[in-house]
Amino acid sequence: MSTSADEKIRYNEKDLAHFKQIVKSKIEEATEQYELIKSAFTNDADNGTEDTAPQFKAFDEGSAVMSKEANAALAIRQEKFIRDLKNALIRIENKSYGVCRVTGKLIAKERLELVPHATLSIEAKNMQD
Repeated sequence: MSTSADEKIRYNEKDLAHFKQIVKSKIEEATEQYELIKSAFTNDADNGTEDTAPQFKAFDEGSAVMSKEANAALAIRQEKFIRDLKNALIRIENKSYGVCRVTGKLIAKERLELVPHATLSIEAKNMQD
């Protein structure tokens, strides 16, 4: 069977199923981490230095504020990561997953296994830098 010129380059069903498992697993892990970050953020007010060893009581309010800001930043990053992974699932469903949005070429399997929400090939990523 010959391929027509307008047939899109894409990963086959077996590869897409493999990537779907990776993405779903990453979403599960990321959601658990997000919940931990969120609970740490909401518990920051309760977790002062009163329950720690005396040498740590020297920390002032500044460290509590820094901790809250750091947790908020982590939570925002984690939310974005989860959103990117969910978008990857959508691309898997519509069979556009793994195609570089700049070059139109397939993104290397190794890259997708490490960064399953990638939308750029290494070639395109290097062009950005």
